[in-house]
Amino acid sequence: MPDIVRHSACDTHAVESLLDAAFGEDRKHRTAYMLRDGMTAIGALSFGLAADAALIGSIQCWPVEIVGDDDIKAVPLILVGPVAVHPQAQNKGHGQMLMEAMLKASIAEGNPPLVMIGDAEYYGRFGFSAEQTGGWALPGPYEAHRLLLRNPAAHRLPSNGKLGPRGQQY
Repeated sequence: MPDIVRHSACDTHAVESLLDAAFGEDRKHRTAYMLRDGMTAIGALSFGLAADAALIGSIQCWPVEIVGDDDIKAVPLILVGPVAVHPQAQNKGHGQMLMEAMLKASIAEGNPPLVMIGDAEYYGRFGFSAEQTGGWALPGPYEAHRLLLRNPAAHRLPSNGKLGPRGQQY
């Protein structure tokens, strides 16, 4: 059984190799990287998954914000991702283990709104949906149905606005 470990305990090179294996070496050109540009991952919400002394999974969370076009101005959010499992370890529940660890930790951190770019069919089981993100814009290309939000504490969020790195001009 793999062990959940703090992401800060994971070897940086092992994380980069895992992300390359899971998403390809061109992954850094994706919009999600623009969203977290210049930010540091949130240690309390970021985890690795280790088996037999090897990193087989990783989840990182980042401070972002949405700047509203209406009366709600900059609102802090947590960007979830990348959620990665090595291709040889996929389809064994490891992604679910990482998501559950992060969600448990997020509740302990005050249950902030979480946003991600991902598959609604998969992440819907964790409470994510695109129902409230249709008026949000990102700093690069994306498919609107893949911009997902989890907001069980019903934090007040703008219906229209731009998502970007927290505290930066974008």
